[in-house]
Amino acid sequence: MSSFLTELSRNSHAVLIAIGQHIGLSAVAILLGILVAVPVGVLLTYHTRAAKIVLGIFSVVNTIPSIVLLGFAMIFLGIGYIPATIVLFVYSLLPIMRGTYTGIKEVNPNALKAAKGMGMNRPQMLRLVQFPLAMPAIITGIRLSTIYIISWATLAAFIGGGGLGDLIWMGLQSYNFHLVLCGAVPVTILSLLVSFLLNHLIKRASRHKGKEVAT
Repeated sequence: MSSFLTELSRNSHAVLIAIGQHIGLSAVAILLGILVAVPVGVLLTYHTRAAKIVLGIFSVVNTIPSIVLLGFAMIFLGIGYIPATIVLFVYSLLPIMRGTYTGIKEVNPNALKAAKGMGMNRPQMLRLVQFPLAMPAIITGIRLSTIYIISWATLAAFIGGGGLGDLIWMGLQSYNFHLVLCGAVPVTILSLLVSFLLNHLIKRASRHKGKEVAT
């Protein structure tokens, strides 16, 4: 333990830089995933047949090992931050898309009938009824996606994407396992912290959903 703390203190500046890079890389990929996957998930609720095809395609994509997609990205896009972000963005889509699709499809039909009875049109029903009731499922999808991306972002180091994977890779190359821990421990802490925060949001959204249903 003392050897690890000594290594951490010696490389504290590099660790802080790597944490910043890792958070930035993961955050951009997740933000892009939300901006694309949520609208697509909504559109798929109106086209069930297309939903099966699209979700099936992305399910297959997500079974491809991340190191393989990073390899293809390196071949066609080169190395660095941009190809790493694109690969992580692709991986982020399925959980968010599926959470959005499932959440909206499982909204109580009685709530929709009541909304129609109040004179709401489709966009109003989506914004005022379906989205609030589907929010726990949407946030759950975002949570799963974020945890995956934080973990997979460590592999971005293989194509020069930066982040905590750099420390892990350098530690493995030099057989310095304390340096490996300097990268692995912050990744674990980031994943647990994000999971805790998003779980809290899911609980709050679920309580709000319960109040909406009750009223």
